[in-house]
Amino acid sequence: MHASRNLVFAGLLLGMAMAQLDGLIVTAALPSIGADLHARTGLVAVTAAGLLTLTVATPLHGRLGDLYGRRVTFAGSVLVFAAASAWCAAAPGVGSLIAARALQGLGGSGLIVTAMSALGELFDRDELLHRQGWQTAVFAAATLGGPPLGGVLAAGPGWRWIFLVNLPLCVPALLLGLRGLPANPRRDREKFDVPGSVLLAVAGSAVVALGTFEDLARSPLWTPVLVGVTAVAGFLFVRRQRRTPSPLISPKVFADAVLARAVLVNGLAGAALYGTFTYVALVAALSAEAAGTGLLLVAMTAGQLTLSASFAALARRRPEMTAWGRFGCLLGTAGLAAVAVAAALGGRPWLLALGLFAVGAAFAVCTSAYTVLGQTRADRALMGVTLGSLTFARQAGGLAGAAVFGWLALATTGGLGAAGLTVVFGAAAAVMLVAWLTAPAVTSSEAVSSSS
Repeated sequence: MHASRNLVFAGLLLGMAMAQLDGLIVTAALPSIGADLHARTGLVAVTAAGLLTLTVATPLHGRLGDLYGRRVTFAGSVLVFAAASAWCAAAPGVGSLIAARALQGLGGSGLIVTAMSALGELFDRDELLHRQGWQTAVFAAATLGGPPLGGVLAAGPGWRWIFLVNLPLCVPALLLGLRGLPANPRRDREKFDVPGSVLLAVAGSAVVALGTFEDLARSPLWTPVLVGVTAVAGFLFVRRQRRTPSPLISPKVFADAVLARAVLVNGLAGAALYGTFTYVALVAALSAEAAGTGLLLVAMTAGQLTLSASFAALARRRPEMTAWGRFGCLLGTAGLAAVAVAAALGGRPWLLALGLFAVGAAFAVCTSAYTVLGQTRADRALMGVTLGSLTFARQAGGLAGAAVFGWLALATTGGLGAAGLTVVFGAAAAVMLVAWLTAPAVTSSEAVSSSS
């Protein structure tokens, strides 16, 4: 049984790796894609389309897994991802590629949230802690290796191979998932909430658009329109979830104060950590040439990898996940503040390196701690909804943060020079401090529900 679970775990990791690597590997190949398809416009939408569906569909896949079982949803996600990858590789034009990328994001979101939910069903907390380092390491490897791999493939056999390489990887992921994932579909008569899904898609799409398209995020016309659409659709979605007998995101998740706060903290931390990722290279370039900038960026990856590798061992000695979450928020506050000070001083390399190391470490700690907290505290009947909510909050928060921080820098300083970047990272540090103040604090004995 242990060997069987190891094989399933390998399949889930493979699926998560494909989904997380997908967006990063495409970015480096965009110039080659534009030249080959003779596309002068629309290249931003190639990445934005996948990001949009990846973010918005996350809670939808969580609910589908709760209703119909992890095996079906994971297998379906693998098949959708594989079909979309083949379509991307064969796309004759940029419009077709954008549509294929949207479908690929839809499959990718299912791979991620279904894998996290299945892990919560397959393993107890001690085993989850033991394996959490592998999950975070996969993400770090995708972040570090994605862009170089995309550049190598685009310069070598061609950009279409960044999609073709997915196809042979989908086969073992599918076989391992079908063999070992729990099926256990719900036996009641609950139905999937289609109107709620539409409202969530509208609200989520508006947030993603603000965080993805610079012209929309800084437009005096479209910014208030998109903010209004988000507010109205979000209000209608919450009202429907309270009234429908089969909600997409059950209010029972948020009836647990610890999980409700964890979702909020994930959104705030996502805004502060994910939302500033776009600006990290800019602040590193204040005092360094291209080579030096690359070395400074390695400091952030080093922080992430260091904490990823040591988290499992440390957390087994001190298993209070809420305490680890609060530590991650505090570490992120200190790191972002250090980066803000470094930007104000013209980019002091030593201070910037320390700050980026702390930011990377904070990302690893927060992601690991709140994922394990959700996996161990959630009611098993709501495992997918809980993990989907945590992941959606983090992703949507990051996209909204990128837009808001950029707008704030332009509004206060008129640009993204040293002063503007100081504003960006100073505001992010303040958001991270709010996350720390908001983070739940319970003892280890309270951290796991009886249902798990």
